[in-house]
Amino acid sequence: ARLGAPPRRAQHIWEWVYGGREVKFIRGWEEGARRPNGFGGEFVRKAAGAGGRLDGGLALAEVHRAGDGTRKLLFALEGPEGGAGGARAEAVLIPITRSSGRKPRATVCVSSQVGCAMGCQFCYTGLMGLQANLRTEQIVEQVLAAKRLQQEEEPGTPVTNVVFMGMGEPLHNLPAVLKAIEILCQPNQGVNHFSPAKVTVSTVGLVPEMRELCAKTRAQLALSLHATTDEVRDAIVPVNKRYNIAALTACLRELFPPKAATHRDPHSRYVLIEYVMLHGVNDTDADASRLVQLLRGIEAKVNLIVFNPHEGTRFAPSSRERVKAFRSIIVQGGLVCTVRDSRGDDEMAACGQLGSGKRAPALAAGP
Repeated sequence: ARLGAPPRRAQHIWEWVYGGREVKFIRGWEEGARRPNGFGGEFVRKAAGAGGRLDGGLALAEVHRAGDGTRKLLFALEGPEGGAGGARAEAVLIPITRSSGRKPRATVCVSSQVGCAMGCQFCYTGLMGLQANLRTEQIVEQVLAAKRLQQEEEPGTPVTNVVFMGMGEPLHNLPAVLKAIEILCQPNQGVNHFSPAKVTVSTVGLVPEMRELCAKTRAQLALSLHATTDEVRDAIVPVNKRYNIAALTACLRELFPPKAATHRDPHSRYVLIEYVMLHGVNDTDADASRLVQLLRGIEAKVNLIVFNPHEGTRFAPSSRERVKAFRSIIVQGGLVCTVRDSRGDDEMAACGQLGSGKRAPALAAGP
């Protein structure tokens, strides 16, 4: 209204920026001016003059393509977050091949920060340190850029899922993450919004923020546990010294009681337990048995992650046989357990491989 445009113009902007099945995305005012019933020249000048932008403060600089179809999107940060060092945010667009008769889809993995302050010893990003928090619009723009790229290259395959598993600890930038989820899941006529059930937020275990996330959104929570004893977790996930395994499991029992205890509440949720398999560190039969016991009284599923090596790491992935034996114990314990295959590792686009720049040396591979 302040720009002298009719109310319907706001709906046009929403549809054209966030997109729908028959709508091609736009990234700037000029693109909107070139389409039928588009923006007039005066509106474009007023919008630009008022400081309005449609690009979220990110510029897609590069797209790296892996042999399995995974694409890593590198963004230049515009504004103070970019800094003199040219910091970049990274997102990953992952094709999902499904069983016969089910349509293919894609998942976008987004970053909430540049770098990370958590210092997980096996994670390439974690050795960068924290360089910047991303703003809400920069998080949303990663998703929109991925959807635009998917529309251009594979128009018949929609982006249906968003996972906050890129660079950074999402709960360390929770206000921006919560607002981004709200925007991405906002229903609006003509726009393909995301279901909260298709949005997953991963954390190393910031307990107060875990409670806040679950209170304020229906998005799914994933906990990066990665160990079954405090001795090992202290060594590889330093935040465990603040919130140890007992504190984490107590929080999870509160937030995710077994479905039987919720009287089959259709809105009850489960937590996804992420567990990276590190050879000789956390992959014994005893670890598997302890994991089953730790998750008693918690509505949980387990996702074992094949470790993706990177330059300078002192860790090695568990063998396929070890992963299989570990999973078997979990399943026999009554839990759903899947194995996450490495995707995009030939272009450093796999789990734990995002980021660039100088890094602190990793500690020894063990407690």
